[in-house]
Amino acid sequence: MWVAGVDGCRAGWIAALMIPDEPSSCVLRLAPALADILDGPEKPQVVAVDMPIGLPERTEGSGRVPEQLVRPLLGERQSSVFAIPSRRAVFAPDYGEACALALATSEPPRKVSRQGFNLFPRIREIDALLQARPDLVPRIFEVHPELAFWALNGRKALQEPKKVKSRPHEPGLALRRSLLAGAGLPTDLIGAKAPPGAGPDDLLDALAGLTVALDIARGGGQPFPDPPGRDAHGLPVAIWTLRN
Repeated sequence: MWVAGVDGCRAGWIAALMIPDEPSSCVLRLAPALADILDGPEKPQVVAVDMPIGLPERTEGSGRVPEQLVRPLLGERQSSVFAIPSRRAVFAPDYGEACALALATSEPPRKVSRQGFNLFPRIREIDALLQARPDLVPRIFEVHPELAFWALNGRKALQEPKKVKSRPHEPGLALRRSLLAGAGLPTDLIGAKAPPGAGPDDLLDALAGLTVALDIARGGGQPFPDPPGRDAHGLPVAIWTLRN
């Protein structure tokens, strides 16, 4: 059985795939669509993806319940956990309308950040895929890389960021590589150069997702909240990490 950690990137999606307890099997895939990875040669049965799954009809407070639960755990890294606006805002055709719809469907009223808006195409893609193919829902788990690294770091927030002023920050990347090595991932994969269309942080985020996918496949995994919620379309609403 194959499992995968997946992150969005400039080229689409980057995936790190592995057969549990066979580190030498690990491979990287780059694909324009998430379905290409799910239906690819490995057909991973557990997929941990760094992208929101399950959208609110309205946003209350500082975001969905998973975001409110995990943000305080991450210390200085908590700003990486975006508050996902309402489904109507996510499906808006342009930034101005997304902000208007987000304001109308949030309490307190909140616009959409440019950084968050840039994620909307990927969020819409995974939402449409899971609604069209409900058989995929039990295979796909939302993760957040910083929550995975929090668990790998003894359930302590990391002090070093991955990026500083939108540029890779080597001390932060090195820290995350050491945590991935401690989790048993192959060192040659951890130190690999990201393929064209993906950055070094995208690769490490996919590998962080892979550690969670491996834990889930072995019967572990911890969702926030526990049990996961459901959105109006029945999709799960939880961010997963490794069990304690």
